[in-house]
Amino acid sequence: MDFSDNNLLIIYLAAFLSILSVAAFFVLRQILKTRKIESTLTRLEKKLKNERGTIPEYYELGSIYLEKRMFAQALIVFKKAIKLEDANVPEMAPVYNALGYAYFGQEQYDLAIRNYKEAIKLEPEYVMAMNNLGHAYEQKKLTSQALDVYEQALKLEPKNETAKYRSESLRRRLVTSN
Repeated sequence: MDFSDNNLLIIYLAAFLSILSVAAFFVLRQILKTRKIESTLTRLEKKLKNERGTIPEYYELGSIYLEKRMFAQALIVFKKAIKLEDANVPEMAPVYNALGYAYFGQEQYDLAIRNYKEAIKLEPEYVMAMNNLGHAYEQKKLTSQALDVYEQALKLEPKNETAKYRSESLRRRLVTSN
């Protein structure tokens, strides 16, 4: 084994250790993120089981359930948030949007549409709710309504990639079907 073989071995070893370090970093980051989410979940579940919470607490718990694709649990939590006294304020728009998302996840598109519309009624420039509403319309095969909603979203946020891509796709579909 000569000097160049040793250098090559050191380079391979350094590259391997670098890759291993990067992988360890991402694994550790994911573990910490998961622990944080799980501790927040446990804390909120305990608190909201024993006492009435605030809209942000219900929203946070429901959002965790959505991330875990636990749509039925999310529905219950979001409905509790809506029942609170100050449920018709603009801050409720994300709750209605998330409720719509939970219904969408259960393929209850009519209920999803109703809640997305409520979110937009409370916050007329809520582009994310518009994108979700458009997607629900697409699932119901209501192509022209979906296109209208995506175009409305693009008027408010011209660089919205979701609305741009979906509206172009729907326009192509409408042209080819005519």
